[in-house]
Amino acid sequence: MLSLPVLLATLLALLCRATAIEIDVGDEDSIKHAAFVFSHGMMSYYNGNQSGETPGMFVDPYYWWEAGAAWDTLLGYWYLTGDTTYNDQVKSSLLYQTGNDNNYVPSNQSTTEGNDDQAFWIFAALTACERNFSNPDGDDDPSWLTLAENGFNSMANRWDSANCGGGLRWQIFTWNDGYDYKNTISNAGLFLIAARLARYTSNDTYVEWAERAYNWTEDVGFLNTEYYFFYDGADISENCTDIDELQWSYNAAIFLAGAAFLYNYTEDELWYNRTWNILTGIGVFFDSNSSIMYEAACEVGGNCNTDQLSFKAYLARYLGLTASLVLDTYDTIMNHLTTTTTGVAQSCVGGTDNVTCGSTWLNKGWDDTWGLGQEMAALEVVQNLLIGSVDPPLTATTGGSSVVDNDTDSSSDDVITTADKAGAGVLTSFVLIVILMFGWWLIL
Repeated sequence: MLSLPVLLATLLALLCRATAIEIDVGDEDSIKHAAFVFSHGMMSYYNGNQSGETPGMFVDPYYWWEAGAAWDTLLGYWYLTGDTTYNDQVKSSLLYQTGNDNNYVPSNQSTTEGNDDQAFWIFAALTACERNFSNPDGDDDPSWLTLAENGFNSMANRWDSANCGGGLRWQIFTWNDGYDYKNTISNAGLFLIAARLARYTSNDTYVEWAERAYNWTEDVGFLNTEYYFFYDGADISENCTDIDELQWSYNAAIFLAGAAFLYNYTEDELWYNRTWNILTGIGVFFDSNSSIMYEAACEVGGNCNTDQLSFKAYLARYLGLTASLVLDTYDTIMNHLTTTTTGVAQSCVGGTDNVTCGSTWLNKGWDDTWGLGQEMAALEVVQNLLIGSVDPPLTATTGGSSVVDNDTDSSSDDVITTADKAGAGVLTSFVLIVILMFGWWLIL
């Protein structure tokens, strides 16, 4: 006699076998069912809620950064499908990993954390802001916006003008391999965080930081403006001149989303053109025969490592966000996602449940691989088919409820507030001069 939990699990597996890979891109229920199946597959790699394990962390070999990326995916899953199944775990995980300074630099990650790793957790806090995810309610809990701003300030304070004319290094701590390497993904992270904070807070100092990160990436040669290809990075020993020209989809995707956020906020044609140019360059990550998304640098040869197997998730996520922010891109992006969904459906047929996703969607059938990144990528593709049915990300003036908690301790230098105070001082002096001149005129 089967116990009730086992019976329910068996029925779920049978249901998934029958319908999960039959994705009708024109049927919202079909899309949501597929998203449910892939979210369940994703969370099968989570053990942070078990005794003796670390909240927020997934099983080995998945690093801390990918856990942050996974919670961001599940924030999108909740918002796009309405399913709240994982919300409590998302919230507790995002709050457990904040670190002593509430900026996503926890002491237990000092041996591995880089600037890019920190950025992915800050992305999740920003998503919580923009989607009005349940606000932290503990007495000592920082707000989502506090976490995002503290994280930005800590990253901005690492801007290294002494080498290669600026930019962020890959690593935060000197003892980690890669400290002397400046890479696109770290600077892409700073760029997107600044762009999203600019739009959410209406603080143009963030726009200036976004411009700084973008311009440096272009000036140093990590962005090829002929084709809008983003390269990996370079070592400071050669003044960042010996560039590794490998292209990774998440670099282009994050810069695409940042440009879209900035255009949506500033309505500056420069960012509109950059959005389209980057979107055109992203075509390199869609197979020339099938038009299905793939990781061009490693997938065909089967050489993608654990991290790289998740990169398509961020490409799909930020394509969806771009479509919601720059409406002219919607049809082009939906074409990318619907075509890729065909590949997802024909490939996510593996494992004992017959719905496990592999590493490539280019071939019909499962490729005998599995993992968190594979499930996350499939989920992001499918759930972003729903992007047209939800509102674009909120701002503080359009309904976003997260605000900075000034009572929350943080040792991060406040880059933005310092600049704003200087601006406020200039304005105060100007007003005072005008008043004195007016008074003098009255006396005369």
